Amino acid sequence: MRETKERADAATRRPGLAVGLLSGLLASVAIPGHAPAQPASVGTATPGRIAFDIPAQDLNRGVLIFAQRAGIQVFYDTAKLGGRRSSAVSGTLTPQEALGRMLAGTGLAYRFTAPRQVTIVDPSAAGAGHDGGGPPGTIPLDPIDVQASGTVGYVATASTAGTKTDTPLIETPQSVTVVTRQELDDRNVQTLTEAVAYTPGVRTGQSGYDPRYDSFTIRGFDTTYNGIYRDGLRLPGSNMAVFKVEPYGVENVTVLRGPSSALYGLGSPGGLVDITSKRPTEKAFGEVEVRAGNYDLWQGQFDTGGPVDKDGTLLYRLTGLLRDAGSPNVLGGGVNDAAFVAPAFTYKPNDSTRITFLGEYLKYETPASLPYYAWTGSGADAFSKTPGDYNSLKQTQYRVGYLAEHDVNNSITVRQKLRYGYADTSVRYTGETSFDAATNTASRYSGYVHDKLDSFVVDNQLQAKFATGAVEHTLLVGVDYSHLGLDSGIGYGTASDYNYTLEQALGPVYDPEFNASRFRQKQNQLGVYVQEQAKFGGFILTLTGRHDRVETTNDDLLTSTTQDLDDKAFTGRAGLTYRFDNGIAPYVSYSTSFAPNLGTDISGNSFVPTTARQIEGGVKYAPAGFDGYVAASVFQIDQDKGLVTDETNPVYQVQTGEVRGRGFELEGVANLGAGLKLRGAYAYLDLTNMAGDPETIGLTPSGQPQHSFSVWADYQFQPGTVLAGLGVGAGVRYTGSTWGNALNTFQNSAYALVDAKLSYDLVNLGPQLKGWSMQVNLQNLLDEDYITCDAGYCYQGRPLTVTGGVKYRW
Repeated sequence: MRETKERADAATRRPGLAVGLLSGLLASVAIPGHAPAQPASVGTATPGRIAFDIPAQDLNRGVLIFAQRAGIQVFYDTAKLGGRRSSAVSGTLTPQEALGRMLAGTGLAYRFTAPRQVTIVDPSAAGAGHDGGGPPGTIPLDPIDVQASGTVGYVATASTAGTKTDTPLIETPQSVTVVTRQELDDRNVQTLTEAVAYTPGVRTGQSGYDPRYDSFTIRGFDTTYNGIYRDGLRLPGSNMAVFKVEPYGVENVTVLRGPSSALYGLGSPGGLVDITSKRPTEKAFGEVEVRAGNYDLWQGQFDTGGPVDKDGTLLYRLTGLLRDAGSPNVLGGGVNDAAFVAPAFTYKPNDSTRITFLGEYLKYETPASLPYYAWTGSGADAFSKTPGDYNSLKQTQYRVGYLAEHDVNNSITVRQKLRYGYADTSVRYTGETSFDAATNTASRYSGYVHDKLDSFVVDNQLQAKFATGAVEHTLLVGVDYSHLGLDSGIGYGTASDYNYTLEQALGPVYDPEFNASRFRQKQNQLGVYVQEQAKFGGFILTLTGRHDRVETTNDDLLTSTTQDLDDKAFTGRAGLTYRFDNGIAPYVSYSTSFAPNLGTDISGNSFVPTTARQIEGGVKYAPAGFDGYVAASVFQIDQDKGLVTDETNPVYQVQTGEVRGRGFELEGVANLGAGLKLRGAYAYLDLTNMAGDPETIGLTPSGQPQHSFSVWADYQFQPGTVLAGLGVGAGVRYTGSTWGNALNTFQNSAYALVDAKLSYDLVNLGPQLKGWSMQVNLQNLLDEDYITCDAGYCYQGRPLTVTGGVKYRW
């Protein structure tokens, strides 16, 4: 049922500004020949030998890769690295040996100040300060927070989403996009849907402006119920109970395109989105911000974290938000309110063990019904007025869990991820049954839905890194389990009349009894998976296999009947990549997916599993010395028994026959230096019904464009210029024409939306304003009036939205 830090590039910083770069990858990841560091009795003890393979390149980038590989925090003066090139580093070396080779010929030197902290200095610098007793030339520095994936600015170099291991994006045999925290901040995203709006192959706004859910498709296939993951664990959804994501509590968002059941089990054929929660930080920081905007938006938020003890064995982070806002297009008012808090703690008793506890409480309310009309053959139909007197979707959700990791020895790592989540959703809305033009009064019915969803998920992993001759292996074995419980009821009744002249209801509206549907569902899933990543020369072979068993019980409380389903499936992925020395990496892969479906159709029948298979080929390009990433791919997906909106009653869903999707995607992201960051994407999609309803065979599912593209650019004026401190950003999102219904009898026009951003760092007005900044964002800047029809129902698009904020960060 559907109702549904910035990269510290030398050119971007003030001359002489001392900054630090890199909180590298968790040092615990096992590397051949690298024994996990033990607590050192001498302050200068450093990690053991590590396998390095870093080509000569821009020194800033080379230092980033070194820190990722070594798991070491690096501090330096960015002005000293700008314009310099690193030397190549290859072989199994100590971090001291590797860094020495990298800095050869640069005139720079280094000094370890702690077991996993090193400072790069210019020995020739005269009058440089000291860091508390160090040798001349050492500068006291503060680190910049850089995500564990190695992201800087808009560019990510690695992600765990594609393989569940720390794998460079260029070596992952699928299309992957990482949206970094910096980009989320620059675009000031307020929903997960906004976060992925500039990602190739992702369709947002298919049902117009809808603040209720994070609903979108990937490569033409819905991800709402089976495609959203958080910290590598599934965020399930069923009927109206769909876990909401508050982007302010997110570190980054990864979009993995194509079937991924071989690793994750139940999933959408189009791919999945994995959200990384904000984690505790080793450096103390904090920020508070107040935002305001049109539609009566007021929002306050805070984010703070750092070490609890002086040894840094216990870290914390606390993030929160409170929003009081209205919602457009709802007569008589509509709200978009939220209260959110997310605590996180990390315990690191030694360098081999890390446990992070993650929690969240989120309560929000939006309208349940937004303006729409059913297509009757004419575009002149008026939108429903959707009064706000009995019109709300209220959801309270929470989650609690942990991520634990331990290095057993120099090659074996074990992990466990666990989470319990709960969502309680109440939906109230009205609809017209008749209208009296003489009195301007409508007779109405009421609809009431109450869903309660329990979710428990756990994923156990064992990773081993070893070599057999010239072949390097990363072997991953995992067992995961999930339990979902849904308690649902739907009822319809008679509502009081509504007078549109007075803009008020002529009496109260009461919740009806659950007379349309009342059921409980339980689903237990157990999966076992194995993955091998083998490297030989430039070749990377990725093989993944998985077996799932899913047991579903559906108790219909109105008819006192029970239905038991037992589904089993094997899914797999095979991928081959070749990585050339010049940064080009072509690849090819084949993958399958499997997803049992919670819920029932309008007749109360349970859905059978959705299955799919994909073949994909492409090329990725990440040249040395270029702080960016370019990827292109072609694919074909064949899905069987997918869920779509029931055009006879959009409150329900139906299952289709076979749908084939063929397409091409191109994306690029780069930190271009001198304050300029850029993201661009293009997608072509040919979606066709291959089997099922005879009337729709050969036609295109509604709401999916053949062509779409987007581009976003952000520029920060540099120190020394008149406009230093000013930041400007602009983006365009183009969606091509789409079919408005399953029979392809009418089309939606193409449209392009413009977004913009202005920011200013107030320290440029005086040092007393250090830490203060301002930012204004505008979505649909030109206030484009557009309509989107999907499954025969038409919706209004998002109007111009303006949000401004003042932030203080310390």
